[in-house]
Amino acid sequence: MTFEGLDGSGTTTQSELLRQHLAEAGREAVLTREPGGTELGERVRELVLGDTEISPWAEAALFAAARAQLVAEVIKPALERGADVVCDRYLDSSLAYQGLARGLGVDRVLALNVDAIRGILPDVTFLLLVDPEEARRRSGPPADRIEREGDDFLRAVDEAYRELGSIFAGRIVTLDASKPADEVAKEVRDKLPRLS
Repeated sequence: MTFEGLDGSGTTTQSELLRQHLAEAGREAVLTREPGGTELGERVRELVLGDTEISPWAEAALFAAARAQLVAEVIKPALERGADVVCDRYLDSSLAYQGLARGLGVDRVLALNVDAIRGILPDVTFLLLVDPEEARRRSGPPADRIEREGDDFLRAVDEAYRELGSIFAGRIVTLDASKPADEVAKEVRDKLPRLS
């Protein structure tokens, strides 16, 4: 189960609320974030969100490398032991940010990532939609390189996510993230696939 959306849409909050819900139901729930979650992932996070100028393809490759390590170290082992995995961002972030907003192409960025994630796709992705201006207000002052790219890029990412919601409508559940967090969390729980 993955959460996607603009910075400020509530992906981190909703990921944690779902992890808590699953744990309260007696399930082992592993929470991840991207980039991060492994030593390599945290180093990539520092690099891609820092002040270093990075070309779009290098950025996409770095995110794919961090994701490959996360799958190998955390996600695949958790799934193999029967745990639920909740990801605060995953593959769709690269498709939105690099594939569409940076113009590299969804198919090309997907191809870059398919082997990296070893075919492990989410059962469901919750896309938290919020107006870009509201997202910017919630996030506060830009804290990293990508957030500092400005309002035009933010709107391009918002449009990209909405397009992905249409392309992958069978997997992506779009939710109005302008609602209070507890209401969004209830909608997430109501739309969870049946867990065995």
